[in-house]
Amino acid sequence: MRQPQPQDCYIIGAFSTRFGKQPEVTIKTLASQAVLGALDDSGLEEADRIDAAWFGNCGMWTDGQGSIRGQVCLTPLVESGQFPARIPIINVEAGCATASLALHGACRDIQSGEHDLVLALGAEKTFHPEAPEKTSQLFYGGIDQYDPQQWEAYYRQAGEVAGKPFQPGPDRTIFMDTYAMQACWHMRRHGTTQRQIAAAAAKNHTHAVANPNAQYRHAMTVEEVLADRPITWPLTRAMCAPIGDGAAAALVVSGRLLGDLPAAIRDRAVRVAAIGLSSGKYRALDEPGLSRVAAERAYARAGIRAQDIDVAEVHDATSFCEIYQLEMLGFCPDGQGGRLVEAGETTLGGRLPVNTSGGLVSKGHPVGATGLSMIAELVQQLRHEAGPRQVAGAEWALAENGGGVIGFDEAACAVVLLHKDR
Repeated sequence: MRQPQPQDCYIIGAFSTRFGKQPEVTIKTLASQAVLGALDDSGLEEADRIDAAWFGNCGMWTDGQGSIRGQVCLTPLVESGQFPARIPIINVEAGCATASLALHGACRDIQSGEHDLVLALGAEKTFHPEAPEKTSQLFYGGIDQYDPQQWEAYYRQAGEVAGKPFQPGPDRTIFMDTYAMQACWHMRRHGTTQRQIAAAAAKNHTHAVANPNAQYRHAMTVEEVLADRPITWPLTRAMCAPIGDGAAAALVVSGRLLGDLPAAIRDRAVRVAAIGLSSGKYRALDEPGLSRVAAERAYARAGIRAQDIDVAEVHDATSFCEIYQLEMLGFCPDGQGGRLVEAGETTLGGRLPVNTSGGLVSKGHPVGATGLSMIAELVQQLRHEAGPRQVAGAEWALAENGGGVIGFDEAACAVVLLHKDR
């Protein structure tokens, strides 16, 4: 394997809990499951070697718990002796991109030389059957609450251009309406079809059958996706990410420490080649989104191109988003994402398998955990431990994770590049 350098970051353990509606499971339990799972995956025998932790969550404040979320969730493990006491725990919140920013913080700790072993953890409960208003509060925290007239005017004007009026409904979050407007504009501008969006959804539902942690594990055809309950045209329910609960974690080490660990751990380590970040703005409909900026930064830092990627996990909050992100990430020219999916090139066995986990629409989307669940999937892929959903010969992997909204941009975006020599 590549000779470790002190400034390099490696993931030696990655784990995701099962995603789904789990009202009986507390967020503390989910967090503990993810931490212990990542430790077990790493092969480390001493949790007390962890120097620091970055904890991501968006919604605990709806239960009245703000400010010290990570400290609260990790206390049971500290008290049981399964997690070190007195280490720094840093809390992170960035909408659906929260867990990726937790990973970024962990890697910066390593790169700075301050720490040699850092935990990145994201945990979320979005399903509250006894208090559904908490779910709405969580999601609406991802849009500007101080000047709503700004985005309302922006969306009304954009709806006229897209041919899809901005008309939010009580049966969905406002984000589904913004995605639908973008889809309609893309269809008008590039000839993308509803059937191509359905093809992306059907692909991911089918991929999820082989993922034991996925919220939904039933294959779907394009026709079944199109026939599902309408949400807001052109989106049907099967094209939209569900609400659910879950947690995911990764253990990041320095190259310096990795060189001192047993060969069994070193051999399974996956290098974090680069992380590119970007923030959103009120952009024009025909202006590239923030994920293109984040991806270009990541590619430049890693010294690779989009063509080098073997497998990707992208943020398909709706299946249109996957089509759009294929373009923003440089996997195809602008306007060609729908055709790429429809041709089968992003299916397992295709030229560039995308969302082998099932993606958000089928794997699930517990907001603060999503980014690290992508990392857990890609670490398995690069280790060649993904079983029936394995991408043959995978060496380079990409995760794209966006959260919140500023107009038609996400508010925050992270593009993570992972590498494993063969």
